[in-house]
Amino acid sequence: MIKDGNIPPNAEVKIARRTVVVIGVFAIVGGAFAIDQNIAFLVALAFAVAASANLPTIIYSLFWRRFNTRGALWSIYGGLASCILLIAFSPVVSGKVDPATGASLSMIKNTSVDFSWFPLENPGLVSIPLAFLLGYLGTITGKPSPNHDEKAAEMEVRSLTGAGAEKATSH
Repeated sequence: MIKDGNIPPNAEVKIARRTVVVIGVFAIVGGAFAIDQNIAFLVALAFAVAASANLPTIIYSLFWRRFNTRGALWSIYGGLASCILLIAFSPVVSGKVDPATGASLSMIKNTSVDFSWFPLENPGLVSIPLAFLLGYLGTITGKPSPNHDEKAAEMEVRSLTGAGAEKATSH
């Protein structure tokens, strides 16, 4: 995408390293906010994000011959964005108060801060079906390639037999 794919290998490595640092910083900051949260619950949120972004694309790719790149992009980006948005505006981040003690059970400990409008603590119930819907809409609104059936048959043979796979290359 950048420079029309004409990037030297050492530049790719630099970009990858910078990306890892940026993602690491976000993970550390997010972990600092989630310090008092239940680990099993945080794992459930991570699975909801992963399922929202990946599950529809995997299922559609395996079982729907017409599924195309546009549908894959819509389901991946739409599922990921909707899941993160719903987490940000859920009681997990703000507004969850323990009725017995009045203490905040959210990531933001200030009980006067409440911007949660999404009622569920885990967004997967909404974001995963939304990602499936977006994948469907993206596919039916996109135009199929002229030799789509031929490519689909070739990919099916490759997935079942491994024929046409490249051999390992030395670096």
